[in-house]
Amino acid sequence: MVRMMKCFCLALALCLIAAQFAPAAGITKKTGTSTEKAEAGKPVVSVFALDGPILEQPQGEELPLFGPPPRPSFKDIVERMKRVKGDKNVKGVVLLLDEVDLGLAQIEELRRTIDAVRAAGKEVYAHVDNALTMRDLALAAGATRISVTPTAVIMINGINAESPYVRGLLDKIGVTPDFITCGDYKSAPEIFMRKGPSPQAKEMTNWLIDSLYDSYQKMVAKGRGVKPERVRQWIDGALYSPEQARLLGIIDSVEHRQDLEAELRKNFGDDVQFDRRMGGKKHAQTIDLSSPLGLFSLWMKALEGGKKKATGKNLIGIVYVQGEILPGKPEPSPFSAEPAQAYSTPLRKALDKLAGDKDVKAVVLRVNSPGGSATASEIIFNAAERVRAKKPVIVSMGALAASGGYYVSTASDRIFADATTITASIGVLGGKFATTNMWNYVGISWDSNRRGANAALFSSDAVFSDDERKLVQSWMNDVYGVFKAHVVAARGAKLQKPIDQLAGGRVYTGQQAKELGLVDQIGSLEDAIQYAAKRARVTDYETRSYPEPKNFLELLVEDMADGNQDPNHLALSAHGFGASHGVSLVDLALPHLKGLDRDRLELVKAALRRLELLGQERAVMMMPEIGIRD
Repeated sequence: MVRMMKCFCLALALCLIAAQFAPAAGITKKTGTSTEKAEAGKPVVSVFALDGPILEQPQGEELPLFGPPPRPSFKDIVERMKRVKGDKNVKGVVLLLDEVDLGLAQIEELRRTIDAVRAAGKEVYAHVDNALTMRDLALAAGATRISVTPTAVIMINGINAESPYVRGLLDKIGVTPDFITCGDYKSAPEIFMRKGPSPQAKEMTNWLIDSLYDSYQKMVAKGRGVKPERVRQWIDGALYSPEQARLLGIIDSVEHRQDLEAELRKNFGDDVQFDRRMGGKKHAQTIDLSSPLGLFSLWMKALEGGKKKATGKNLIGIVYVQGEILPGKPEPSPFSAEPAQAYSTPLRKALDKLAGDKDVKAVVLRVNSPGGSATASEIIFNAAERVRAKKPVIVSMGALAASGGYYVSTASDRIFADATTITASIGVLGGKFATTNMWNYVGISWDSNRRGANAALFSSDAVFSDDERKLVQSWMNDVYGVFKAHVVAARGAKLQKPIDQLAGGRVYTGQQAKELGLVDQIGSLEDAIQYAAKRARVTDYETRSYPEPKNFLELLVEDMADGNQDPNHLALSAHGFGASHGVSLVDLALPHLKGLDRDRLELVKAALRRLELLGQERAVMMMPEIGIRD
């Protein structure tokens, strides 16, 4: 029945696409990211509407009737800004900011690109309709002029770092956590083991926040042309009306969006064109449905999706290690976005492909991950090492490249990070939850029959015995030793301290990591790409993202194929639904968490996802759960 429904969906998809593409036989339809065209020779103002989450990895090309076009990726935005810089018709840039969901490290990279646009002689205008937050100001400060609407909220009240501790909840439901770590600062399991942070965890959080706060002040101070001490005064003031913010120099103008448009027309002429395209190349597509081959042609074009054929040109491959690092592969779903998680199987396949592709001259690993499975991290590391044996591999760290994210980063010739990247966390954790008291509370008892001295080693029956704890600790020490050996082999004499003084789960910002020799250079993704090209000795090249995104029909066909179930998928079978329905522990818990505020809800959801991962994997490389918000 399920397979029949999938076939029906496939047939319906083709019919809907045909109807969308071809209202009449033999029609030619132009597709692109925008219908707006700037008339030749007229001045242009390029508009960037930055709102909501902006993903690192490019998405697949969506097909008609199956949702809106894919949101631009972070790389799309940066590349469009680069094109703007060199376009003589573009006289200015407008940034429309609305609850931008970017990490401070990504903002750093955008700020460098904005600086380059301004250095090319173009004015940059930032406008906020609803609220100007700390993060918004860090980005907007790079503009020539900042304006907000008359009723906007100006709230730049500092950095607040919170971690949820759920030991009290586990105690109430009769669950006893029992976790072992390698390193005094490997505090990731503390959210389950304790009701508050250990002294080491508290110390580490404070050195992270000190570094981030210092970087933030410098970013705003540089953009607004004031001293960091002045920015600190603004932050301590916290909440301002738009007019107060203008008088203090936080912003430049209080105006509606139409007033900004009038100002731009005054500056650049009434014939100025506003270009809102987010940077996709336009192409013509001819579909002839007057013959039986027309639908087949449409089918083939749809299946091609975003796939790019060999061009014979020099390529720099960009491989995204995005999200939690998990073993195996995700379940394909044509009705939901591709997962923002780094599965080992597709990443290994992509890296193996790049290793053997003669057109690919170098590879950049863009790592934005808090870590995850130790096994999956080693698989990705090993695949990157095989690429590195044939061509340069350069790492560009995003907002996070910690624990397993740092593990895979060591398989490289050079590591770039932003000053505010969160990285390192060199350590390992593992353990289990003892649930017998919980089952007793609901009236369920268990009878176990075992053979073998350690048959119940990872059973949820009870916490580890002393002998079991020694056994698990010894095994984890071996995994930890492999991690440290990778770091020492990769970093060598660059390390400023013995490895045991750098590891132990200690987390650093990118700036701190550079000073300690854990990364090589403060720089952006573009800096890493340029360095990779230099190492490969190519000057004329294109970039291409891997794993290649898939469109709706590709996912639908893949979902229909046999053998697509992944035994490593993290899902909790309940109420008759198995892994194929994706009913996870997080999904089951959400109805009970709706009363929490949004920021803390996200932290609790992350903690529950981590609980699932810890239950699935015996050895985990994850950084502590710290929610940093402004």
